[in-house]
This record gives sequence, C-alpha cells and structure tokens, in this order.
Amino acid sequence: MSSLKEQRTWTSVFCVAVLVYVIFINFGECQTTTPAPQACSTFTNCGSCVSHSRCLWCFASNNCTEYPVRWLLPPASVCQLSQARWGVCWLNFEALIITMAVLGGIILISIMVCCCCCCCRCKRRSSGLDRDEERLTRRREEIKQRSEERKVERKARHDEIRRKYGLLSDSDHPYGKFENE
Repeated sequence: MSSLKEQRTWTSVFCVAVLVYVIFINFGECQTTTPAPQACSTFTNCGSCVSHSRCLWCFASNNCTEYPVRWLLPPASVCQLSQARWGVCWLNFEALIITMAVLGGIILISIMVCCCCCCCRCKRRSSGLDRDEERLTRRREEIKQRSEERKVERKARHDEIRRKYGLLSDSDHPYGKFENE
C-alpha cells in the first residue's frame, strides 16, 4: 500500500515540476521583444524594398511605400501598375497579376477537365458493366437454350432406339405394360 502512495506522490511531484517548467521557463523564453519593423520609406533601392512583403517599389517615383492593404491592387495614386514592383524587381505588378490570373485559370480548367474525365470514366465503367452483365446474361440464355435443344434431341434419339428394340411400347398408352401380364 505504501509503495502505491509513494508512486502517486512521485507522479504528482513530476507533474508539478513539468508544469512549473512550462509556465516559468518556457514562457520566459518566449517573451522576447521583436525589433520594430523598419519603415518602407527608409529603403532606397528596389531590391531591399521588395524583400519585405509589406513594401512596394515604384519606378516612376523611385521610392518605397507601404503596400496599401485596404485594396487588392494598389491605386494609381500610389503607383501605376506597370511601374509598381512587389516581391521581385524584374516583374511589374501588371504582369504579375496577368501571370497569376493565367496560372489560376489553367489550374481551374485542369481541375475541371480532371473532374469531367473522372466522371465520364465512371459512367463508362458503370455502363460497360451493365453491357457486360447484359452480354453475359444473353450468353447464359443461349447456352441454356442450346442445352435444352440437345436434351430434346438426345431424348428423341433414345426413344427411337428404345422403339427399335421394343423397349418402348405404345407411348400413347402408359399402362400398356400392365395389360400384357
């Protein structure tokens, strides 16, 4: 009994130690202050400006401004789309938008084509299964019919042989066998 109490005590002590570590040590390490982000206007060239995702470089005015997040596209008052650079210096914003729209369209069309192909393949498969099942049923019926025809022919041949050798007397009168006795 005492070993069970000791085990529970050690388990409790271990849990408390882990809890203290998590609360005081881990949170203490996480509470570091990050330096304030540098203002976009301090960047003087395109390369240093566009390396920050919140900044936009305008070649028309050769200045770095903060990207207007209220609009999806920067308005003409900030910079013309053909002169604006965001992300990379070698691609203007207008070309970036067109490229992204084309790639998005290609991806959507590809997804639609794949879905259509899959649906058509499934329909073909199900109709193919129906056709195969119908063909097998027809074939079974033909085999059954031929089997019945052969059975009838075989019975006719056997009856003819029985009649020839007198084993089959008057077939119209099934009780003829009993009258002769």
